Amino acid sequence: MTRVVVVGAAGYIGGELLRLLIGHPEVEVVGAISSRFPGKRVDGVHPNLRSATDLLFCSADQVDECDVVFLALPHRVAMTQVEQWTRRAKLVVDLAGDFRLDDAEVFRRYYGEEHQAPHLLDDFVPGLPELHRENMRTAELISVPGCMAVAGVLALYPLVTRGLIDPERGAQFDARTGSSGSGATAGPANLHAERSGAMRVFAPTGHRHEAEISRHLGLPAAMTATGVEAVRGVQTVCHATLRPGVDTQAVRRAYREQYAAEPFVRVVAHQRGIFRYPDPKILLGSNYCDVGYALDEDTGRLTTIAALDNLVKGGAGNAVQCLNIRMGWPETLGLTFPGLHPL
Repeated sequence: MTRVVVVGAAGYIGGELLRLLIGHPEVEVVGAISSRFPGKRVDGVHPNLRSATDLLFCSADQVDECDVVFLALPHRVAMTQVEQWTRRAKLVVDLAGDFRLDDAEVFRRYYGEEHQAPHLLDDFVPGLPELHRENMRTAELISVPGCMAVAGVLALYPLVTRGLIDPERGAQFDARTGSSGSGATAGPANLHAERSGAMRVFAPTGHRHEAEISRHLGLPAAMTATGVEAVRGVQTVCHATLRPGVDTQAVRRAYREQYAAEPFVRVVAHQRGIFRYPDPKILLGSNYCDVGYALDEDTGRLTTIAALDNLVKGGAGNAVQCLNIRMGWPETLGLTFPGLHPL
């Protein structure tokens, strides 16, 4: 069995990692590290894990040897701790924003401070299987992208890689996210009294995920992010301009060819039905990202829609998918839950 430690195990992402890893047939969770709850029962913080585990939260110095470490820490914390874990584990998977960018100056611009481990930026393989699967197979360091970045990249990648998008025009993303995206220790803006019924634009420009999208797609990206009343879920709506002569058939073919063999990306662009375009509501708890599109052929204006569960395909599930690839296991191992409906 592969011995796994989750650092930051009391948070929402940490809880999802534990949920997936406890049931994983090739994994033994040997440490659930929390600075807030050492010695407390895991299921006291994550009540959905009652009867699934008798684990107690522990401190880092209580963990001896392990094979894999998942860092589910707040932004700017992982970069101060990562090197202590690279000495203790064969694989480190970071789920914060610290190593998602490969340029220290871009990091400073979007995160507002100097990077504390810039010498490691180039060593991290992006944790996006659909783009970087082969590099993951031998990786020692993996950085899982942000939830809105995953949705945005997967929605446009088939068209960008085939040269169907006008790169000079770039892409504009309107992203909506549920409250769990702010984490378990979020501040007053996520109180129920303030969040309920709200559609709050919290990043009209300059959201840090736009830098990730630009990195992976190689074209200018702008993002507006809005907090909605949902607890889980991300939906991105993107507007881009196609090159002259690109029609709906070419767009459809690009998506079908790109994602035909991908286990966790589904093309959803139907003519009728309530869920004819991607909607995070039916994806909650699953590792799927649904992508869809609509095209105005007269103007060449393309609208793409992508949806996922921010805590799973946008976080913990994507990380476990990366683990499966790295260890040579079936990519879908432990990740086959299909989502719920109605919810």
